[in-house]
Amino acid sequence: MSKKIAMIFPGQGSQSIGMGVSFYENSAIAREMFERASERIDVDFKSLLFEENQQINETAYTQPAILLVSMIAYRLFQERSKLSASLFLGHSLGEFSAVCAAGALDYIDAVELVHRRGALMQEACTGIDAGMMALVGLDDVTVERLCYEAQQCAKSVWPANYNQDGQLVVAGLKSDLKAMESIFKEAGAKRAILLNMSVASHCDLLQRAQEPLRNALDSMLSNTFSAPIISNVTAQPYATKAEALHLLVDQLVKPVRYKQSVQAVAPQLDLAIEFGNGSVLKGLNRRIAKELKTLNVSDTDSLEHVLGAL
Repeated sequence: MSKKIAMIFPGQGSQSIGMGVSFYENSAIAREMFERASERIDVDFKSLLFEENQQINETAYTQPAILLVSMIAYRLFQERSKLSASLFLGHSLGEFSAVCAAGALDYIDAVELVHRRGALMQEACTGIDAGMMALVGLDDVTVERLCYEAQQCAKSVWPANYNQDGQLVVAGLKSDLKAMESIFKEAGAKRAILLNMSVASHCDLLQRAQEPLRNALDSMLSNTFSAPIISNVTAQPYATKAEALHLLVDQLVKPVRYKQSVQAVAPQLDLAIEFGNGSVLKGLNRRIAKELKTLNVSDTDSLEHVLGAL
């Protein structure tokens, strides 16, 4: 009996200087993918990823960099393994990598697309001092209630990322997030940390980015899906262009339900494999669904380890 495997992809926050270097140094395929991506959006990905710089943390550049390394990892795995995915899943930006892996979006188009997505997010948040805050130690219902109550008092605060039990990220205006810090702590939060971000992802502040993203997506998406993708918005599978177009645009202003997605699919899986820099999702999966074994491919050494373990 063949294994049921989820191929999963990380999102923004997984970036670091040096990511992808072992792929680049050891693979002609990786070097070609670097070159094509650099030409497509006129960005030197070698400099962006291998040399100290601040641009890698700017959303418009972070997103294509993460997607490129994820797709290189996935492509190199595919070159040496006949295993196919039962489903695909990504965290935020990672959902776009998942769509690529499923065959509904060419990776080079996706590099341009998420470069544009990042720029649209930055533009939507320009001049409004947007940000995000990580909360540790509060349950989902309490965070949702406190955000709703804040909204009734004209504060811009929304749940943005459901990462695991007791770990949730909220988004909104920094002034409102700071004002909520003591409220979250009074409600039992062990930590309320304002993140070093200039955008507020997955909330209403990004509404103006939706229509331009929809137009870009519509021209690049195909209707070819090798396996279903689990939506960040609904935690349910989809496998058509029409669904992808709606859900990926909606994702801009709706929270990422990563925890709920893993909980929903874990019982039907034998294994998950994370493709991309680091092992953020592997760590989350361990805490969300201990029974789900997760491997990760982040460099050539981990690629060899995963191939040997399968």
